[in-house]
Amino acid sequence: MKRILLACSAGMSTSLLVSKMEESAKERGIDAEIWAVAQDKAPEDMKRADVLLIGPQMRFMKKKFSVTANEVGIPLDVIDPVSYGRIDGKAVLDKALELIGE
Repeated sequence: MKRILLACSAGMSTSLLVSKMEESAKERGIDAEIWAVAQDKAPEDMKRADVLLIGPQMRFMKKKFSVTANEVGIPLDVIDPVSYGRIDGKAVLDKALELIGE
């Protein structure tokens, strides 16, 4: 199972994107747990994730999250603004899988 964590400023703006990513994973037969949290909850949730994707509006938090990501051994990146704006679940899922090494 792939565990994909998304972080945004309030944890709500990514909920539709999570749904689209789950649809894409299901269509492709990928067993994945995908969830979104607010920035203050992300460091704790990173401990059980395989990858962290940060909402583009929070790109300034990448350096801060990198410290925890390195400690728990997971990759992280900022979600592409175009994919985020289009709520392109397939593209964001592809990026997460690429970071995990799938």
